[in-house]
Amino acid sequence: MGDVLTLRDVAVRRGGRNIVDGLTWDVNAGEHWVILGPNGAGKTTVVQLISGRMHPTRGQVEIIGEHLGRVDLRELRPLVGLTSAALDQRIPPGEKVLDVVRTAAYGNLARWREQYDEEDTRRAEKLLSELGVAALADRSFATLSSGERKRVGIARALMPNPEVLVLDEPASGLDLGGRESLLLTLTALAGAPFAPATVLVTHHVEDIPQGFTHVLLLADGRLFAAGPIEETLTSANLSSLFGVPLTVARDGGRFSARAIV
Repeated sequence: MGDVLTLRDVAVRRGGRNIVDGLTWDVNAGEHWVILGPNGAGKTTVVQLISGRMHPTRGQVEIIGEHLGRVDLRELRPLVGLTSAALDQRIPPGEKVLDVVRTAAYGNLARWREQYDEEDTRRAEKLLSELGVAALADRSFATLSSGERKRVGIARALMPNPEVLVLDEPASGLDLGGRESLLLTLTALAGAPFAPATVLVTHHVEDIPQGFTHVLLLADGRLFAAGPIEETLTSANLSSLFGVPLTVARDGGRFSARAIV
């Protein structure tokens, strides 16, 4: 059983079919996982499950020892820092960047009636600084570039000091420079003392930062393979998973995959 996340025989059924089926998976403190699989493999659904935003049709999901369905989600969600394009779209475009981060301390997407103390403000400013976007604090969220939004989103996800950080395709839509800059940030985050356990979803092995320790491969909503990244992210596994002969290489801690011609 994982001390951060535990999924036991989990299924999610929608439209007469299981989009996740029989998934069993554990995540422990200190581990940094990648979820990889073809389109339609169930990756987004797994993100919704482990972030407390969806209940399974069958099976058991535990987040930091709390059984999903037996706990107040308002208490559970601050334990899971989440970044995703879908979440970004729900942030009011006129919200100031500093408030985008500070509101996460209360599980909100925008300021309402809550009052922030100096400690909240200092933590938000510190996170923005660590992620290289301190100068954006007074800008409105709508004015940010894609790369800036990704960094602000990570600062927001870290604001409540979560036990697990879930990154849903953080490099999607970034140009080469933006992607490499973000991956350097995620590499530093994974190597930081007391870093939260991390789950990163991606379509591309090139988007895996250095320092990630494990990989979960999904196919048609089912577990294809899971384990230490060096043993599991192999040419044989990816060739079978994607149905294309592939060769996987690792250079300087980064992965690449190419079709065999």
